[in-house]
Amino acid sequence: MPNTIQDLHKVDETSFPYVFEQNATVQLKTSEGLVRCNVYRPKSSDANAKFPVIVTYGPYGKDIHYKDFHPKSFSEVNKEHHSEHSAWETPDPGFWTQHGYAVVRADERGLGQSPGLLDTMSRGTSEAFFDVVEWAAEQPWSSGKVGLLGISYYAGSQWRVAARKPKGLACIVPWEGMSDYYRDRCRHGGILSNAFVKFWWNRQVITNQYGRPGRSAANWGPDTIEGDLPDEEREKNRQDQTIDTAKYKFREEQYYASKEYDMADIEVPLLSVGNWGGILLHLRGNIEGFLHAGSEFKYLRMITGRHDLPFYYSEEVEIQKSFLDAFLKGEDKTGWSVKGKLPAVDLVLRKGDVGFNDAEKEKTYARRTESEWPIARTQYTQYYLTPTQELSTTTPSIESVRKLSYKALGTLDDPQVLQFATALFEQETEITGHIVAHLNVSLSPHVTGSIPSDIDLFLTLRYISPEGKEVFYTGTAGDPVPLTKGWLRVSLRKTNPNHPKHRPYLPWRDYFSTDVQPVIPGDVYGVDVEVWPTNVVVEKGGKLVFEIASGDTQGSGIFQHNHPEDRSEERFAGLNHVHFGPQFVNSVTLPVIPPK
Repeated sequence: MPNTIQDLHKVDETSFPYVFEQNATVQLKTSEGLVRCNVYRPKSSDANAKFPVIVTYGPYGKDIHYKDFHPKSFSEVNKEHHSEHSAWETPDPGFWTQHGYAVVRADERGLGQSPGLLDTMSRGTSEAFFDVVEWAAEQPWSSGKVGLLGISYYAGSQWRVAARKPKGLACIVPWEGMSDYYRDRCRHGGILSNAFVKFWWNRQVITNQYGRPGRSAANWGPDTIEGDLPDEEREKNRQDQTIDTAKYKFREEQYYASKEYDMADIEVPLLSVGNWGGILLHLRGNIEGFLHAGSEFKYLRMITGRHDLPFYYSEEVEIQKSFLDAFLKGEDKTGWSVKGKLPAVDLVLRKGDVGFNDAEKEKTYARRTESEWPIARTQYTQYYLTPTQELSTTTPSIESVRKLSYKALGTLDDPQVLQFATALFEQETEITGHIVAHLNVSLSPHVTGSIPSDIDLFLTLRYISPEGKEVFYTGTAGDPVPLTKGWLRVSLRKTNPNHPKHRPYLPWRDYFSTDVQPVIPGDVYGVDVEVWPTNVVVEKGGKLVFEIASGDTQGSGIFQHNHPEDRSEERFAGLNHVHFGPQFVNSVTLPVIPPK
């Protein structure tokens, strides 16, 4: 039989170096129901002691230990952050309670021990997060100041709740967290990014749904305290992201529109930490979130490495701690809270070939601070594509129309690509910032095939070292990735130059159903394609390669775009073409940074 409600809430003051309070209940104000959380508090001889609070709210189970969730990752995490209650992508309570912080870890609504509708990243669950923040600020052991700190999901959710301005929220540290649900996560350039969503949902989310049987037996946290729920009831109690992201295609549909918010409403101090290797999920969001937040004190820090480990590096934890100390404790030895004292941007510069997934070697990369982003002295430089597959800073002189062709619907196993390479660089050149490509493209059917009606463009920028080897960097999951990627579904080519966020180096697309435009065989379409930001120091004798493909290529890893309906043969199969001529000039604009 399940335990009674009275048995749920337990406080243990003796078993751990901190006070452990399990299954504290937050009664929701913005909706019906409750959320359950664990609280970890410093031990104190003062019964009235109050502590600043670090809150996380997410789907992965407040009671699932890190070593069970991802054993390999846990074995590699800085041992200072190993405790009896370590959990995936969250601050370790053993460490933070030692430094005078209370930690609140909440099970997202519909997951773990929190009943209700499982609807990850939705407005409803963000409102529940709002209530958790306000609850943490009101507790008798709380100083009234709350900060948010966490990786990935525990970062992405911070943007939305901060925009709601809960009472007590004093600062946020979104560490590798997307800020734009549609553009960063679900539909890259309008193309469904389905493979990761499926992996994530099936391994990390639905396995922890409230009422799911067998969790304890699988060492996946404790069973639901009120008891298991039948399959039919659990199915009714969830919005399946693998279904919804495929079903809904446009931003004005309620599924996506309900998740929108105004980044300018974020006013609390902000430290956005982005990873140059996160080229298929979080990178864009960390930079855009920093740019558009309304915070007086906001900082952007770029790092490299796998998404799970740098958060726990000693030097990165010191930065987290100094930032939180400044805004939660009022102890600012660094100057975070002094206007203009610290540079707003702190970059890591990727120079040389140190390999990938090697934390110690990546720490040899130099760092440099800047006052703003994009860097004010950026020289946006056009590199023109030629029919001989070169990239040149000289505008090509092409008197007659020519085209290069490749098969549509390429896959990771059978890539269909065109590559354009620069000459060897004659001097060291830094590329840091936003990239945009302008291409003139068309399609045609196979001789015996159906008539295609759309083109998906998959773009990649690669760096070749002076030794002639491609340099790979550490991707989100530790896999080798190139410099960066970009995407566009040509039927969604329409841009909105009047939008306040439209920039010459980053075209704004609304992705509305009313923006869909025909793609007719034989017609040539000039399109501007957003390529995600990047950094590389091209060494003398190195070169860049710009790749155009009709599907995922090397570096996509688990983030593939291969949904059989979203990329159907009927709609896409055929030949794609890039056109060259007096009226068809193709280019990629790179952000070249001159020395200070």
